[in-house]
Amino acid sequence: MVTNKGNKYQYDTILVLFTSTDMSRNNLSGDIPVSLIGLAGLRSFDFSNNNLTGRIPNNIGEMKVLEFVDLSENQFYDQIPQSFSSLSTLSLLNLSDNNLSGVIPLSTQLQSFDPTSFQGNKLCGLPLLVNCSLDDNILNHEYEDDESDKDEVDWFYISMAIGFALSFWGVCGSLLFKRSWRHAYFRFLDRS
Repeated sequence: MVTNKGNKYQYDTILVLFTSTDMSRNNLSGDIPVSLIGLAGLRSFDFSNNNLTGRIPNNIGEMKVLEFVDLSENQFYDQIPQSFSSLSTLSLLNLSDNNLSGVIPLSTQLQSFDPTSFQGNKLCGLPLLVNCSLDDNILNHEYEDDESDKDEVDWFYISMAIGFALSFWGVCGSLLFKRSWRHAYFRFLDRS
């Protein structure tokens, strides 16, 4: 039985219609049930303020219409699953005050959330201001690539400025010092 906005609903076999669950502040313990991921139509779930442990299910990204996730104030550990980055409809996320660690997966969605959504964990990466350690090889390569790209961009602009200066003074200098070229150039301009 589910009571929502004064209406009572009983869900037996039509779990596809089940779009929301709020199990917050119930002193629940153990792992998140794997069967929860099978609820493809689920738009929001709130398991905050419980004693849930274990890892956040890796295949949470299969819940394509998920808009609201609150797993704050539990005992979840390990990393945030990479599949979180595929949740493009997610508009609210709260993973604060757990034992999560590692790098926050890169996605437009996850980096747009407020840093308070991730506080109280041992996480690093955007949107947090905590840089990831040098032990993370993948992240280091990304930073190294960014730095080398930055150097290449700087050299591009420097070479462009040098090229402009040489060609400008090559044309103007020859007109300045070669009287016959200067006269020919101005006659050409007068005819045009």
